[in-house]
Amino acid sequence: MFDKKTYISRRKRLAESISEGIILILGNSEASSNYRDNTYLFRQDSSFLYFFGLDKPDLAAVIDVDSGEAIIFGNDVDIDDIIWMGPQPLISEQAASVGVAKSAPFASLATYLAEAKAKGRKIHFLPPYRNHNKILLHKMLGIGFDNMKEAASVELIKAVVALREIKEECEIVEIEKACNLGYDMHMAAMKAMKLGMVEQELVGIMEGICASGGVMPSFPIILSQNGETLHNHMHHQILTEGRLCVIDAGAEVSSHYASDFTRTLPCSGKFTQQQAEIYSLVAAANNYAIGASRPGISYTDVHLGAVTVLVRGLIDLGLVNGNASEAVAAGVAGLFMPHGLGHQMGLDVHDMEDLGENYVGYDDKYKRATQPGLASLRMGKMLEVGHVVTVEPGIYFIPALIEKWKNEGTCKGLINFSKLKPYYKFGGIRLEDDILITPKGCRLLGAKRLPITVEDVEREIAT
Repeated sequence: MFDKKTYISRRKRLAESISEGIILILGNSEASSNYRDNTYLFRQDSSFLYFFGLDKPDLAAVIDVDSGEAIIFGNDVDIDDIIWMGPQPLISEQAASVGVAKSAPFASLATYLAEAKAKGRKIHFLPPYRNHNKILLHKMLGIGFDNMKEAASVELIKAVVALREIKEECEIVEIEKACNLGYDMHMAAMKAMKLGMVEQELVGIMEGICASGGVMPSFPIILSQNGETLHNHMHHQILTEGRLCVIDAGAEVSSHYASDFTRTLPCSGKFTQQQAEIYSLVAAANNYAIGASRPGISYTDVHLGAVTVLVRGLIDLGLVNGNASEAVAAGVAGLFMPHGLGHQMGLDVHDMEDLGENYVGYDDKYKRATQPGLASLRMGKMLEVGHVVTVEPGIYFIPALIEKWKNEGTCKGLINFSKLKPYYKFGGIRLEDDILITPKGCRLLGAKRLPITVEDVEREIAT
């Protein structure tokens, strides 16, 4: 939790961004795993954390746009709670710690909102993603479950995105902590990797490093020798000679800020010539994108520049024909990199995407494309100082997708489908770093960069 002045300032700026009415921010509740009292690890809603800072379940808050008054709704513990949990601060004390002078029992929230509705006041809320909060909104505001996304306040969504996407210095400090922990996770896996291990053993090592230094991984760890499956969470395979292992993982620290790194490692410790050729192309695209990222350039343009680097290399290898720029314009890159270059990151590893991906990554000027690959770019708008984004180019050989494009004649003449046959068992390569956009360009986040060159990776695995 930051200094209460941080939260007071954030709420003030949020209220000033909304024309009129009541802003409702719902916290999260605990979710049961297999029976009521056995719960998953609690994770507070990120927007509630951003504006109110309290990392406890069963809280909600409102901000009166006209008066600026904020109220936190929650219940004080009773004797049964104290027996199991120990003494807990009063809701009023918790509210005061984040600069909120007024608090009330949770049950009174429904009455507060009903009175506001009766006065014709607009109630702004963010799109809910937890069923518990959907039920609350249904009960308190009478909104149908199928209509909640549409009923959410676009005005509030845009205001929250505008505030949360520009990271304050205190946030950058926390993201750096998450990046340093993420570095430790990846290096531990790199040092432990050896033929004959089960993938899950590496996952367990990484999760242990994360849990000992933070809260949890920032998302379920992706670690697989089938790297052509972009988000492969199956960890049952044995590390085998000649295969590549894609490891996409990050940490969430106690403040809940996140990191997100990807490295692709040769299971034997040495890349084959074919693997090294493709790996070097991805590394070149990664380095290009980092060098190109700066205020005043759209991330769409950075994406297009990065895939042009990839396609130019694929032309040199004889897998793609023609001019790189023309091939990219025709959509060739979507066969080899069917995802976007990156996304925003902060309190969420895919920051604020619960609010709607197009509100976070796009705006009135920059609209989502429809071309394969580019259509999956989560962050396409102009980069600004304070943006934190991931840079994660990749090349994947997905046999089913290659066959589909071949049979449908997609990009016919631009792709040497016959020369792709030797790559059908290749898998995929992705390399991802986290960057902060600065006044003069960008910088890598974290004290150290994970090994990025073929030589550095092979050396680190060997030592």
